[in-house]
Amino acid sequence: MYSLARPFLFGLDAERAHRIGLKALDLALASGTVGLLARKRPPLPTKLLGLVFPNPVGLAAGLDKNGAHIDALLALGFGFVEVGTVTPRPQPGNPRPRMFRLAREQALINRLGFNNEGVDALVRNVARARRKGGLLGINIGKNKDTPNEDAASDYLHCLERVYPLADYVTVNISSPNTAGLRELQEEQSLRRLVGTLREAQERLAAQHGKRVPMLVKVAPDLSDSDIDAAARVLSDLEVDGVVATNTTVARIAVQGHRHAGEAGGLSGAPLMGQATLVLRRLRTRLPESIPLVGVGGILSGADAVAKMAAGAGLVQCYTGLVYRGPELVGECIDAMRRRKESPSRGTADPT
Repeated sequence: MYSLARPFLFGLDAERAHRIGLKALDLALASGTVGLLARKRPPLPTKLLGLVFPNPVGLAAGLDKNGAHIDALLALGFGFVEVGTVTPRPQPGNPRPRMFRLAREQALINRLGFNNEGVDALVRNVARARRKGGLLGINIGKNKDTPNEDAASDYLHCLERVYPLADYVTVNISSPNTAGLRELQEEQSLRRLVGTLREAQERLAAQHGKRVPMLVKVAPDLSDSDIDAAARVLSDLEVDGVVATNTTVARIAVQGHRHAGEAGGLSGAPLMGQATLVLRRLRTRLPESIPLVGVGGILSGADAVAKMAAGAGLVQCYTGLVYRGPELVGECIDAMRRRKESPSRGTADPT
């Protein structure tokens, strides 16, 4: 069914197609026809972060920034959906156009810039959602006009607001589309910010009587020494998990494309190699007690399995959903099931 809709959607501006696609998905859920988009798979329970995911395939943050389409997205078969990035105050994001397809390369470039309606609107949307069939992650960030020295206050505000509703929270310090944000990944800045948030996490756990895991999302453009430094900090502070990775500012894989010079983060197939290298290096530098979520470039079941082989316990997709449609979710689940059940895997499979 998606193959029929894709030519129409790809004939529209990418951001407009995004909005129309989400509205159509909501209509499919309301009309009971969402099953035509995605064939239901048997569960593939995966225990991680102290949670049980119905399956290890999730939706990355960015598609549903305001948490307004959670139920429809879960109906596609995802084991978990991550909404956001959300900021304390509403903000429009960067000027349009700000999203570009590179169809031949199966890629996107976006410079949306944390466009969202603010954390209060997201909280209202999440509270209304039924959330059947999967878990919910909430991705938090800072407002564009908040200086980095005050960033902790923005992240703290969001963490406190979303904590009661989230199954896990992701701290986004790696988007390339908010000026200076990636500076928060520098070793000392990272230690101060994450240390502050870890203290708040423990306080909130006592306050609410439940411990919500907190993950940190990193960029694919870190040098090896930066990856190692980040791993030291995240290990010392005992974060619950790491999401690897966000989009890239590199353009080597798309040189010559008419959109290659557009500012923003590149996602999709060209990101697969670099994101997986970062994932693999983090896995060798972090203790096994800190699980990894592999994201970046998944366009097939084989890609999802490659992320698991590199050390991921869960995977997420976004751009792959744009190019492949909902069938990608089931394909990834099936491939990961085969991997888990393969005799050559023995009994060491972490899921």
